[in-house]
Amino acid sequence: MFDFMILVIGIIIGSFLTVCIYRLPQNQSIVTLPSHCLHCNTKLKAGDLIPILSYLLLRGKCRYCGKPYSSRYAVVELITGLLFLWCYQIVGWSPDLLKVLIFTAFLIVITFIDYDHQLILDKVLLWFAGVGVAINLGNGYPHISDMVIAALAGGGLLLFVAVLTRGGMGGGDIKFVAALGLWLGVKLVLVTLLLAFIIGGIGSALLLIFKVKGRKDFIPFGPFLAIGALSSILYGSKLVWWYLQTIAK
Repeated sequence: MFDFMILVIGIIIGSFLTVCIYRLPQNQSIVTLPSHCLHCNTKLKAGDLIPILSYLLLRGKCRYCGKPYSSRYAVVELITGLLFLWCYQIVGWSPDLLKVLIFTAFLIVITFIDYDHQLILDKVLLWFAGVGVAINLGNGYPHISDMVIAALAGGGLLLFVAVLTRGGMGGGDIKFVAALGLWLGVKLVLVTLLLAFIIGGIGSALLLIFKVKGRKDFIPFGPFLAIGALSSILYGSKLVWWYLQTIAK
């Protein structure tokens, strides 16, 4: 019962996230501008906006002009629902659940915008960082000093990589890692970077092998950072414990 509830909540929130992903790069309001068909500009009614279900019932087309909608909206809604369910399965009904779900929602927005536009928006990162600081100050962990050190260390390491690779990393990636440090603290932001580089290397190789990207195409690093960050907040402490108990002995 609770699993289904979390899944539905995630799908509903995913519907809002699709609005953020589409509108924020275009500097459009995510609150005041009503939902409308991008082809005929007809204002959509409540029955047209039921997450996933409306897309299926209307066969992916606008009820008014018959032009097809992008499947992206339903995909993001489903991904959000499944990730929320996954987070709940790992975290359970604990004080950390809300933090993890908010964290996940931000990562989804950042990931898809970066994938679409090769851009991590400052206004999203400011909200991301601010909410993270507020949540951590509320529960007392990580401590302020740990958050600051993590932001500086994480951002500094990626800045070093950017200088070393002569622009291989963008400024948005550096600021993203700094914001992640405010959420995660020193240990987990380092785990995030390690996982991101491993996953990024494997993911980039697969994209080239299957010819999704060419050798000269830019592959955004933000999605790999997001995957590393989500893995870190869910499993990072266990990974650190495993490392200390096995590798570091």
